[in-house]
Amino acid sequence: MKTVIIIPARKGSKRLPKKNVLDLGGIPLIAHSIMYARQFSSITTDIYVTTDDEAVKLIAETYNINVIERPKTIAGDNATTVSALKHVLETVKDTYEQVVLLQPTNPLRPKHLLSNAFKMFIEKGCDSLMTVSENDKKLGKIKGGNFEPFTYKMGQRSQDLEPLYYENGLLYIVKTNLILNNKILSDNNVPFVIDHPYMTVDIDTKEDLLYAEFILNNYKNE
Repeated sequence: MKTVIIIPARKGSKRLPKKNVLDLGGIPLIAHSIMYARQFSSITTDIYVTTDDEAVKLIAETYNINVIERPKTIAGDNATTVSALKHVLETVKDTYEQVVLLQPTNPLRPKHLLSNAFKMFIEKGCDSLMTVSENDKKLGKIKGGNFEPFTYKMGQRSQDLEPLYYENGLLYIVKTNLILNNKILSDNNVPFVIDHPYMTVDIDTKEDLLYAEFILNNYKNE
């Protein structure tokens, strides 16, 4: 089964301009995902960065990574990730059975995450896999100025809550036919649970970047 790793990185970030090329730990943000992808030659050596950003393109080429130039029609504020993945699959000459999606805004991943997740993906025979982490917060809604518990009952202990999980964005593995049908997640979707400080890093603001630097400096060998 042939696999490709795709890293989508458009340039139109408003909250943190040029975020994909900003420094994190001495290298550009996108370089973390590139370097991570290159560790898994047993899974694939086919890695593509899709971008409309010349700076991102130059960084990818510095790491000898193939670049697919993303058209403006799928690079605006309303552009979807699946449109970028589909464009890559329709542009390259090779045919792949599954895609590994690495988002540059989730730059930190446990060392063996991809190999372990890929093993589960194959063993389960699923159409898609995503990484998730447990949410231990007491969540509620505010209606009419009042707070109403949503995931718990008032007074309930945190340790007694039903486990809930959130999509942390670190990694996705998806069957190609799903993407070609404009989907990333399927009904046959397997969660890969992660409990690691890296799960909390998702960079959209300057504060997120500073937090990522802290996590990187304190959990380098995790």
